[in-house]
Amino acid sequence: MMSLSEAPFPAGLPVGDGWVPAPTAPVRFPYDGSAVAEAPLGDAELARTALDAAVASADTVARLPSHVRRAALLHTRDALAARREEFERLLVLETGKPLVDCRTEVARTLVTLETAAEEVARLHGETVPLDLLPSGEGLIGFWTRRPIGVVVGIAGFNYPLLLATHKIAPALAAGCPVVCKPAPQTPLATLWLVHLLREAGAAVGLPPEAVQLVTGGVDVGETLVTDRRVGAVSFTGSAAVGHTIARAAAPTKVLLELGSNAALVVAADADLAAAADAVVRGGYYASGQACISVQRVLVEAPVAAEFLGLLTDRVSAVTVGDPRDEATRVAALIDARSTRRVRDWIGEAVAAGAKIVAGGDGDGQMLRPTVLADVPDGLAAWDEEIFGPVVCVREVPDIDSAFDVVNRSRYGLHASVYTRSLATAFAAVERLQVGGVVVNEVPGFRADNMPYGGIKDSGIGREGPRFAVEELTVTRMAIIRPA
Repeated sequence: MMSLSEAPFPAGLPVGDGWVPAPTAPVRFPYDGSAVAEAPLGDAELARTALDAAVASADTVARLPSHVRRAALLHTRDALAARREEFERLLVLETGKPLVDCRTEVARTLVTLETAAEEVARLHGETVPLDLLPSGEGLIGFWTRRPIGVVVGIAGFNYPLLLATHKIAPALAAGCPVVCKPAPQTPLATLWLVHLLREAGAAVGLPPEAVQLVTGGVDVGETLVTDRRVGAVSFTGSAAVGHTIARAAAPTKVLLELGSNAALVVAADADLAAAADAVVRGGYYASGQACISVQRVLVEAPVAAEFLGLLTDRVSAVTVGDPRDEATRVAALIDARSTRRVRDWIGEAVAAGAKIVAGGDGDGQMLRPTVLADVPDGLAAWDEEIFGPVVCVREVPDIDSAFDVVNRSRYGLHASVYTRSLATAFAAVERLQVGGVVVNEVPGFRADNMPYGGIKDSGIGREGPRFAVEELTVTRMAIIRPA
């Protein structure tokens, strides 16, 4: 196991203009429970200190030249790229995700830093005609974009480095100081990222207070989101927590990337082998701990039996084991409580008449990739976000029925459809009530330069550097009558 006895970042927490001492708690490897490292543990007082420093630096950060903000992000990208294998190994240890998924996370983090840097040059406004009424004759009108102020970014445990970067990079590009709170289970890679950002920023004139990080529990989160000096709160996590944050933060702007229950529709004319491959690829990556993992599969009746056979064959070939192994595709979930919950939901579904087609159990904390057929409505395994390696398959009479079932969910993040018909593809784009529709790919296919986010209980606002930078700015109107 990778030793972190000498951490690649300073001791303590990056608060204010330095690193502040803090007590520590162990970060454990989900695969076997062994200690990875001791991580600093923040509290509400440190959160207030960080907010004070961020507020004091807000005007300075807002006035920074574009080239400074851009260079800080690009230099950070270069520093992270030079250490990408170390980041990948560290992510495996603190998240327990398979190595292949941690490689994807680091690659997407690099893209996010680069595309956020590019957005610095695109922060501009427009001139507008004011003489649409006679009273506007002779006036000059334009608007600009200004930083929204201090940003609080709260990231989930499943993609800690990437999700933190989705908050930090757009905030800096927009000219906003940011205070980040990682999930308690997974602070290490994010601490290292902030260290690299501060080093890169120091070289070009970015004050250290522009990027701060406070670990901790609910008291830290409450302190950060309820401070009226904050301009925006960006949160990635469960719907229940997101709703709580939105209420507590009001009237502060909130950007919420919340839960999902992603559906994949298989039309009768689809390439069934490709669709079965997609369900395996999209349902079990990151051990199912991704908000756009395939959870519900809706198959048109004429091909349902054939598709289920193809899927079962493929699921049996998925490698379960040590996440450090190159071949592993499913490993232990983040903790024992999550594993128990997933097992309980499977048990409830079976008791209500669902059939286990594949998997359904595992060894200790390891769950085998599971396929459930005929899960009734009203059960958590069908209605809620299972966040584990479980896929539910249901036969439907036709495409219209499939779309109706997709839309009955309280979630609306991503969905996909496999079809050879352009008419079906465009009908999906038109009818599915989700933030993103993907045709002939997994719903988890996500480009970090596209607007990403959901509707209904899947959240509000959009991520992706271009769109997040706009979310973290406000327009300022200017009207001038030349003297």
